[in-house]
Amino acid sequence: MTEPSIVSQDMTLKRLFQDFYRVPDYQREYVWGESDARGEGGDQVNQFLADIHAEFEAATQHFAPEYFIGTIVVCAGDDQVFELIDGQQRTTTSYLTLCAIRDALQEIGGALPDDLASQIAASSTDWQGVTTHRFRLDVQYDDAGGVLAEYANGNAAQTVRDGSRSIRNLGGAYDTIREFLAATFEGDRASILRFYGYLTNKVKVIRIETPTIAKALKIFETINDRGVGLDAMDLLKNLLFMNAKDQEFAELKSVWKALTDEIYAVGEKPLRFLRYYLLSTFDLDSKIREDGIYDWFQKNAGLTGHTTAPVAFAKRLREAAKAYAHLSKGQNPAGTAEPGIENTRLLGGQSIKQHFVLLLAARHLPAALFARLATEIEKTMFVWLITGTPAKDYERSIVDAARKLRAVGPDNFDAFVDETFAKERADLAHRFDRAMKGLRTYSVRQFRLRYLIAKITQHIDLQAYGSSESRDRLADYTAGGNDIEHILAGSADADAVEEFGDRGQDQEVIQSLGNLLLIEKSINRSISNRPYSEKIKSYGQSKFLLTRCQADTDAQMVGVADKITKAVQALDHWPSWSAAGVEVRQSFLTKLACQVWDVPTIPEPKAN
Repeated sequence: MTEPSIVSQDMTLKRLFQDFYRVPDYQREYVWGESDARGEGGDQVNQFLADIHAEFEAATQHFAPEYFIGTIVVCAGDDQVFELIDGQQRTTTSYLTLCAIRDALQEIGGALPDDLASQIAASSTDWQGVTTHRFRLDVQYDDAGGVLAEYANGNAAQTVRDGSRSIRNLGGAYDTIREFLAATFEGDRASILRFYGYLTNKVKVIRIETPTIAKALKIFETINDRGVGLDAMDLLKNLLFMNAKDQEFAELKSVWKALTDEIYAVGEKPLRFLRYYLLSTFDLDSKIREDGIYDWFQKNAGLTGHTTAPVAFAKRLREAAKAYAHLSKGQNPAGTAEPGIENTRLLGGQSIKQHFVLLLAARHLPAALFARLATEIEKTMFVWLITGTPAKDYERSIVDAARKLRAVGPDNFDAFVDETFAKERADLAHRFDRAMKGLRTYSVRQFRLRYLIAKITQHIDLQAYGSSESRDRLADYTAGGNDIEHILAGSADADAVEEFGDRGQDQEVIQSLGNLLLIEKSINRSISNRPYSEKIKSYGQSKFLLTRCQADTDAQMVGVADKITKAVQALDHWPSWSAAGVEVRQSFLTKLACQVWDVPTIPEPKAN
């Protein structure tokens, strides 16, 4: 018996929408209406329309150029409806455009083109004589909530725009199309009709019809191979469905949705998660790029098991996604706040996530060891960043450490820390010393400078007073209620500059780390740009011990050998302020930084 063939047809949108289509519930949702971390957004809808309109504008009275918008892959169902396996984004956008044109014309008034209504919905009669009224396009994934049918029914004004990703995206795309029509044609009925005529008669697709879903998925993979059109995350999903049994589709769909929901809920990039998961789990080179991930999967099915047990692999990926989402919120894999992770986020901002590779690799560790690891990562990441270590270099170190960490447990954890993090910080000790002593406000990003000063300030408080709910949270120190105070202000008044002496207007001095401290905003406002001799009276009102001891330590001692007194005795103080004092205090803060971030102290050069 001859195997059913694959049929490829070149067709206009008019011909395309003479048939019925459904987007299966295992397909990814509509994304062209949004703007998110993936770089997908409403711009794609605008670009789609703008490209078609540019060709429309080139038409003359006797000739109109055709415009090709891509290939779609379908598989015929038993109910005379095609399963749309590839091409959902452009097909859905084309369908929404027909709905928007109909609505725009109805608002202007007058009869609609005879073809338009049947391109949106029509009836079909099966071989048994049963007639069914259907929309030309139906999306079946749960997130759509039936909203596409509302647009098809002409209920756009009453259709909700808030809700799931799909609801927001479909609404965003429809609104973008209506805005395009209004801005381009300014309510001119004849112009809209001409555009509609061009859209349906001259805009074309190639429709590839396959006899089975499996063949459709294979063609989908071939068309989109190497990331053309779709990224590795979409292609991986397709690969899993290609290898899943029919009875596994529903479970695989559910697992995949839960996986991606975890990532999108915290505003993360799915591809970054996938890359970090692979680096944390398998022996990959840190140089692997996101566009190389799919090729890696194709070559390493034996390692991942994604072809022989796609649902099991997806479940492992889902568990990693849950952990990754917790990491993104400053939590450990169990969902509990983890100071080391929270602090690293304050240090690195939203762009630095490479350490997630290590944290994902550490999911097997007991909670106490995981917490220690998070703290070691925080300390080492600060040293890398403050010494200007290139990202590619510290990412390579992270990946190497993750490879070792997979075999680490309670018995060899200390040795692992010594051989990786402690050694890395020791190797960078001289660079760290130079960087700290040369640090100026303009040489480091402001959120990182705030982290640095807050961390040193917190360290002194913890030494003196011990742990408490507020002192344990670095975020309470970096919070907006506290300021980074320039001891000699950048706009100091004449009295302050005169009291300071030489270099009182030298920005190299004023912007030095040694001239900075953390103080409550309310206190800072009251002292403003005044001389040091007046400011130090207000410093004593601060709740931060390091700030209170800036000019006087004796007043902060409460006993002989208590923790507070010992902490105070270890602090330097400056009854007066000058350029020399700034330099000495910068060296003092560098020594404190070595304590805080566990970096070996570099001895001061001996005087001749």
